[in-house]
Formats: sequence, C-alpha cells, structure tokens
Amino acid sequence: MLAIDIETYSSIDITKCGVYAYTQAKDFEILLFAYAYDEEEVKLIDLASGEKLPQNIIEDLTSPRVIKTAFNASFERTCLAKYLNKPMPPAQWRCSAAYSLSLGLPLTLEGVSKCLNLQQQKMREGKALIRYFSMPCKSSIDYGRRNYNLTEADEAKWQIFKTYCKQDVEVERAIRGRLEQFPLTDKERELWELDQKINDGGVRVDKVLVHNAINCDEAYEKKITVEAANLTKLQNPNSPAQLKTWLQGKGLKVESLSKEKVKELLEEVEDATVKRVLELRQELSKTSVKKYEAMERAICVDGRLRGLMQFYGANRTGRWAGRLVQIHNLPRNSMDNLSFARGLILSGDYEMLEMLFDSVPEVLSQLIRTAFIPSVNCRFIVSDFSAIEARVIAYLAGEKWVIDTFKSHGKIYEMTASKMFGVPIANIVKGNPQYELRQKGKIATLACGFGGSVGALTAMGAIKMGLKEEELRAIVTAWRKTNPKIVALWREIENAAIVAVAENKIVKMRCGLEFSCTKRVLFIKLPSGRSLAYVSPRIETDVRFNKPKLTYEGIEQATKQWGRISTFGGKLTENIVQAIARDCLAEAMIRIDKAGYKIVFHVHDEVILDVPKGFGSLEQVNEIIGQAIAWAPGLLLQAAGFETDYYKKD
Repeated sequence: MLAIDIETYSSIDITKCGVYAYTQAKDFEILLFAYAYDEEEVKLIDLASGEKLPQNIIEDLTSPRVIKTAFNASFERTCLAKYLNKPMPPAQWRCSAAYSLSLGLPLTLEGVSKCLNLQQQKMREGKALIRYFSMPCKSSIDYGRRNYNLTEADEAKWQIFKTYCKQDVEVERAIRGRLEQFPLTDKERELWELDQKINDGGVRVDKVLVHNAINCDEAYEKKITVEAANLTKLQNPNSPAQLKTWLQGKGLKVESLSKEKVKELLEEVEDATVKRVLELRQELSKTSVKKYEAMERAICVDGRLRGLMQFYGANRTGRWAGRLVQIHNLPRNSMDNLSFARGLILSGDYEMLEMLFDSVPEVLSQLIRTAFIPSVNCRFIVSDFSAIEARVIAYLAGEKWVIDTFKSHGKIYEMTASKMFGVPIANIVKGNPQYELRQKGKIATLACGFGGSVGALTAMGAIKMGLKEEELRAIVTAWRKTNPKIVALWREIENAAIVAVAENKIVKMRCGLEFSCTKRVLFIKLPSGRSLAYVSPRIETDVRFNKPKLTYEGIEQATKQWGRISTFGGKLTENIVQAIARDCLAEAMIRIDKAGYKIVFHVHDEVILDVPKGFGSLEQVNEIIGQAIAWAPGLLLQAAGFETDYYKKD
C-alpha cells in the first residue's frame, strides 16, 4: 500500500475550475511528492528542485499489485495521470476522504483529523505556504517580474513546505488506520470507481451557446441600465441606496428592493415612469449568468466539463453533491419553444430574442441545461425513477394502498387526493373542477412524508401554488390520517435509534433496517448492506415535548461548521428513504455501465447517458433502471425518460 500526498502549481484556480482544467494549464507541475509504503517512514521527492521520481515509484503508480491511497484521491490520481501521461485506473486507488464521508465526518483532512483527535494533525502553516508556492503571485520588480515563487525565493519556507507535505501523508495514514475498522462495502468501492470514471469522462459543453449567453446577458444588462439611468438621472441605477432615495422622492416608502417587494410595488404604483423603473429593476435582479460563467471557466481543452460530481457529497445520506456548476439546482425549463430560443442564442441574434420573448434573463435561465450536449454522432438518453421516495417510504412502512397504487395505475398524487378528500379518483382528471385536488395531493405527498407540517408545505411553495394559509393544517391532518403506517414509521425509527444509543442494543426493523451503536457511532444499516453513520450520538431531553431526543455531531447546514445537531423520527426517516433511493440509483448506474452505456452525469434520481446513434434504446435503459433489486424484494421500481439532442427537463 502506497500512501501519497503531492503539492502542485498551476495558474488556474482549482476552486473555480476544478482539478481537470487545473492540470491542463501549460504551467501545471508537481512540486513535491511525499510517499510511504505501508508503515514505513515517509519520504519526499523535491521535483521542483530537480529531483526525479524513481523508476520503481513510477512502476508502482501504475501497477495493480500496489494500492495507492490519498485523502481526496481524485486530486492525486488526476494530477499524476497528467504529469506522467499515464492512465491511473481508479480500481488501484483508495480514497480516505470517501471513508470519512461515509461515516458522517468532514470533507477536509484537517477537519477529520480534529474530529478524530489524532495525534497527527495537519500543519496550520499549510494554507499560507500553498498560497506562496502553489498559486500565482503578482509580478513585480521585487519578485524579478515573475508570477510565481520559486523554491529559492524563501529557502526556509520551502523546507517547511516539504515538512508540511510529508505530514499530510502521516495524517492521511492515521485517518485510514482509525477508519479501516469501518470499511466501505465492496459495492460502495465499486461505485466510487464508477464515480471516478464518470468524472474523468465528463460531458461535452456547447461553447458557442455558453459564450453567446454571457454576451447576450452583458448587452441586455447594459441596455436596461442605460434606460434606467435616463429615466432616473441616477449615476448608478443599480445601487439599491440610490434607487430607494429616488423612489422615496416619488412618494413611495421603500424599505427593501427584494424581488417580492418590487413585485408588490409594481401592483401599487400608477406612475408610468416609476412602474417602468421598477420593471427594469425586476429584470436586472433576474440577470444571472453565473452558471454559464462557471461552465466557461471549467471547460477542458477538448470542450468537455469534468468533475461535476462529488461522491458522498451529502454525507448524511450518501447522495452525490454537485461541483463547479452545481447541476443539482439548475433552473427548470418550461418553454414550448426552447429549441427556437436556443437557436437565436447560437446565432447571436439577441435583438430578435428580445423582440419575441418577454424576458431575456428568463430565457437565458431556461437555456442553462441545454448547454450540456452529447458527443459528436451521439444523443442523450435521460431516464429517472418515477416517484422513488414515495415508493420507498411506502415499502418501508407497509402502506398497502400506496403500494397497490404503484402496482396498478401509479397515479399517486391523484390517489392521495382521492383518499384525503373522499373523492372518486375518476373525478380527478383534467377538465373536472375537482382536478385541482391533485395539486393538494401532490404537495402533501412531497411535504408531509417525513413529519413535515404547515411549515414544510409553505417551504414547498403551497401559498405560491394558490393554496390558502388557513387550509394547510387541514391538508396535513388529512394526509396523516390517510397514511397511518407512514406516521407510525416515524415513531418506530425514532424509538429504535434512541434504544440503540441509550441501551447499547441492536434493534432490527422490517426490510432489513438495523440500528446499533459501536465505537461512539450510531449506525443505521440499510437493506443494501451499507450503513448511515451518526457520530457521537447522545440522548438528551426535548424540552418542547418533555421526551427524549437524539443528538449527534456533524456539519450544521446553517453555519457549515462542525457542531451538535438535533434530530427526530421524521428526519431520520427522510435520511433513510433518501439513502435507499440513492442505493437504488447506484444499483441502476452499475447495471447501465455494465450494459455498455456511458453515464456523463446524474442529478438526484436521474441519469444522463451519452449514447452513439444506432446503439441502445430508451426502452432498454428504462427497463434496466426499473429492474427489481435483490436486497429490496417487493420494492416496485419504474423509470421513464426521453431522448434529446441537448439536456433539458422533459
């Protein structure tokens, strides 16, 4: 086993562009290579000072007989593949960051070593040294008009930098030693290898569309800014402070210029000039091409965007997280004439676009997905699970009427509404006045399944959908009455977790769920065989309800800092259901890959495949995804999708 840590230099910002574009910079180089075989002493090769990698190291870096390890191994693997111009098969690597994330620990080496209270800790000087040696510096006479610091620029710092690199190997090895008692399952390691394969391959990006979208936005923003300046005579009409003062001079009392407030003001004012200024403000607030700019920065020289997915990025459930472009929160597209609008941007006909569409920013937003395109002579096959979370929670709870719905027509939102409001499902069809109940059934299904109440409905957009605030409580009550076994499941899961921690017992539930507390970690074993992990669990008193509650340590969503988090039955149920849905997707992706399809990325429960014309079919892909899974007997799965020449929501 060969533990590795490297220090590198590139003029490209890795945080904004990702490791793949980072390594393609002409000035990319590996400065330091620290390594250790098994438990031997850590050694270092100073490549920046002219030392060379020994031939035996080069051979071992590509030998299947030697397992390479690193924290965030994708960085070392990608950099070394570029440096040596040799493939670095993921099967020969182990990533201790993946182990850490699977146990609910932080994403960084420093964070994990602190959480584990290791004797070996990451050196605090590291960040400053990386800024000094690994990033461009401002050219000046003092620096000899160079844009980076050479090793001889500060010999003392360089020696500390070498020590820092060696120390990271020590820390990574210590982390691995502590965590190897909780190894990834064989299926998870196979999945990590597939994840690396997907990230290595990347997805093609329409560079013309990206470039023109940015130019279009810039031209449009400049145009409406000039118009706003002419109407208001303000030096900077984009300034909230200046615009507030101007509006107050027109007799309007304005405390905020948020999107919602501007919308309210537009309904109040009658003055045509003021109304137009507010409309322009509304348009300016919509203009955002950050996704396009992120794509443009991160595109590799071959026109592909790589490194979009973070394995185990959502470490509470094991779901993937998006990187660089954040593909998990791309705007939805609902335009009927999407292809026509896309064609106008590709041709650079911005005037026609503005003439034919109400809002240029809205069009650009809806076109973001379409910047992802298939390889030459290929098409995308996009397929996803149908109502996967509703299927999984019904499966776990044994909610028979939901399971029967999926066995028959599968119209879960209509059936939910029928059950909730005592209306025949035959009446909940388009054209019938009672069809509006479907929306209530849908939002109740999405918001209430994990203990959510009025707040969850509101967060899901119930009010914006036209529901009245006073009817939300009744919707929650009706849904819970309709789904008694799911409601009971929340309590069962909460009680199982509390008993496992408080009494140090193994608690088994239906469908293979198992709760246990080992080495100060609460594990919830899933049907797939992998486990969710909650570090340092503790039973405390919930003062609101005067009952026991479970807390654990993790990354708090609000602060992004490590701290103690409270949880409850509904939240634990959500973690479990989303984790099982993730495992279903993982199973499907492995099958798809083995069937010869190329996955370019995936979003939530959806896979996007880059498929040569004449090969495969949508029907085959849907069939593969919808296949029964051995570890979840009785779980009914179904997939639907479409073929397309660019990515979109169907």
